[in-house]
Amino acid sequence: METYHYIVESIDGDYANLRRTDEEADETKLVARALLPDGIGEGTRLVYECFEYSVE
Repeated sequence: METYHYIVESIDGDYANLRRTDEEADETKLVARALLPDGIGEGTRLVYECFEYSVE
């Protein structure tokens, strides 16, 4: 199972825009905040592994 690293670029209501930091990416990924850990904010670093996001 692969591991991906993200940073929260922005939060818009019930969604967050994530940008990958472990590889060069121009696009952001829109993710429902219900799938993300509580208490995240802009600039929070996240790890995605085993179909789950956690704070880095």
